[in-house]
Amino acid sequence: MDPESGTNATLNVGITGDRIEAVSEELLAGTRVIDASGLVVAPGFVDLHQHGQTDETYRFMAHDGVTTGLELEVGTGDVAAFYAEREGGQPVNYGASIGHIPVRMRVMGDTGDFLPADAGKDDLATPGQIDEIARRIREGLDQGAPAVGFGFPYTPAATDEELLAAMSVAGEAGASAHVHTFGWPDGAQYVIDLAAQAGAPLHIVHANSTGGAATAQFLAVVQEAVDAGRDITTEAYPYGASQSRIESALYDDWEGWDDQRFGVFQWGATGERLTRASFGRYREQGGSVISHVRTEEMTLAAVASPLTMVASDGGAQVSHPRSTGSFSKVLGKYVREDGVLTLMEALRKMTIEPARRLEAYVPMMANKGRIRVGADADITVFDPETVRDRGDYTNAAVPSAGIEYVFVNGVLTIEGGEYLGTRAGRPVRR
Repeated sequence: MDPESGTNATLNVGITGDRIEAVSEELLAGTRVIDASGLVVAPGFVDLHQHGQTDETYRFMAHDGVTTGLELEVGTGDVAAFYAEREGGQPVNYGASIGHIPVRMRVMGDTGDFLPADAGKDDLATPGQIDEIARRIREGLDQGAPAVGFGFPYTPAATDEELLAAMSVAGEAGASAHVHTFGWPDGAQYVIDLAAQAGAPLHIVHANSTGGAATAQFLAVVQEAVDAGRDITTEAYPYGASQSRIESALYDDWEGWDDQRFGVFQWGATGERLTRASFGRYREQGGSVISHVRTEEMTLAAVASPLTMVASDGGAQVSHPRSTGSFSKVLGKYVREDGVLTLMEALRKMTIEPARRLEAYVPMMANKGRIRVGADADITVFDPETVRDRGDYTNAAVPSAGIEYVFVNGVLTIEGGEYLGTRAGRPVRR
């Protein structure tokens, strides 16, 4: 099944080295033959929003059918170092944006590790600091970053002027801006207008998480801009709970909340539901917190929308099932069980659409997300009758079921459902 061409047929696929050499009705001879009868042979899944860039998370990505996992929202503040740390191959293809958040943290002298803890979220940047933020973003693109990342709610002190200066660097280069914008439909309109001023292609991350109870209206704002010819895409993950760092700016007003509000929060490391006292204790400690705030109807509105791609928003700390099962959940629940999406529609959201989001600026992506002669041999083979996620909010670190074979650049990474630990993944960069 190839969403780019619409091909849905019983065919033979031949791989030579790292490329697809043949797609044929005729039998093909090879040094190794895999009988995929009863299985779906699809392009490898492309995840544009995966914070976990470690051996453990790459393993879970492969079990979920992902052959390319990219950290494009928060990104990195040092592109050269990010890629240097992963030289020699990884289990899947990998990459990171140059991120406004980590760049701002460095320029402002923030003490946080992943998200801002103090100056990066609280302090206004001077004109000289804004210039330095823009310079570092430009440098990151020059070092090969495939995109520019933003998280507006995590940097509340960043002014319109600062955000426009940073996004204009993306616009000048032709790189897409991957943005966690402010909530509700107003947040969608804000970032759409900002990207228009900056001249930047725009990708809005996790429409369901940002839109919340107004997800349908949030997506309607995006649709209106798309209909007007704007270069805008968006994504969703198939779970009702969100996850973030408890010490982040999202929760700076926590002391003013009513006591009952704390019950929607779950501490990722232990699975416990929080109280005012435990929330305060963990906020001082820092770490990942899960927030159960959305209904299935909100999730469904995003997953079913023709606008959205599938992207996990997975984390380095594997305590939320979106880190391990997002793609398999869409295939198991929303395709097989609920019939909300056809199999081809779901695969389009997982393969060709994320590849197209990047390929104008990152030419190597034009050979991913499709099964055709000459394309990279990133291929996922799964059982449509058994594929499903298996993790939950108390035990997320469980690999998906039904993903039988995964090729990364022509090398088997998953064979017969078992992880081989091969490291054929390559850097995705400009």
